[in-house]
Amino acid sequence: MNCYIPENLTEALEIRKKTHAVPMAGGTDLMVQAKKGIGINPAFKTPIMIISYLSELKGIKVEDDGTLVIGSLATSSEIADDERVFYPIRKAASLMGAVSLRNTATIGGNIANASPKGDLPQPLILLDAELVLSSIDRERMIKVDDFIIGAKKTVLQDDEIIKEVRIKPVKATHYFYHKIGTRKANAISKLSLSILADVEDGILKDFRASSGASGDKVKRSRDAEMILIGKPISEIASHIDEFTSAWDRILSPHAMPQYRRESTRRMLSDFLIKLSEGAEPGIYE
Repeated sequence: MNCYIPENLTEALEIRKKTHAVPMAGGTDLMVQAKKGIGINPAFKTPIMIISYLSELKGIKVEDDGTLVIGSLATSSEIADDERVFYPIRKAASLMGAVSLRNTATIGGNIANASPKGDLPQPLILLDAELVLSSIDRERMIKVDDFIIGAKKTVLQDDEIIKEVRIKPVKATHYFYHKIGTRKANAISKLSLSILADVEDGILKDFRASSGASGDKVKRSRDAEMILIGKPISEIASHIDEFTSAWDRILSPHAMPQYRRESTRRMLSDFLIKLSEGAEPGIYE
């Protein structure tokens, strides 16, 4: 196996363009995928490039306009501990397996792995997060929702590296996040759901929901959301069946058996009922 360890981002991008070496930071997904058995070294089909030392890809900051910027090498622990990060992302990061994994796994790796059960893409898609993809010749921006096109499939070019995640300010009065797994430690999502709502003067100004482990990628229906957006809170309860039926249609029949569908419908309905009853702004789980 050929392994490269660049000293800076420019060198990494040059290596990426020349060799198409796979970037690896935490390696918590790549090492498992390449595992061949107990006592046998992982076997990679392509060269590997260790990028965990690149300072250009680290850190979390908020720009003057309020845009949150998370370097692709930010670990789950760093994200979970930073109160500047939007609640659903922090919560999802805090539930990513055991502490040792959270100290190693990176947001860039979790996105690039493109697992339908991945923890971070789900709230990132809820928040319309964008990625900056860098190559030696250019940079481009793309929404996480457009970057992941299927299970383990992305539009990342073989000369590109995920540089950072960018999230513009989002106004919300109510947040919800819930993950269902086999157990708290090292649990892969069986189902996860994020919701945000913005209520102003009794009107639902914004409403979003995203569901993980519900198909070949995170599911979000802007058409279903529009059923509720702009409605008075006093009328929300009368639209719950219409909304949950529209939401149900976007879920994969294979990935979402009946009990998962019912769990999702119940969580969505319960949250909307709370809103219709004038729930105080805050975080709900």
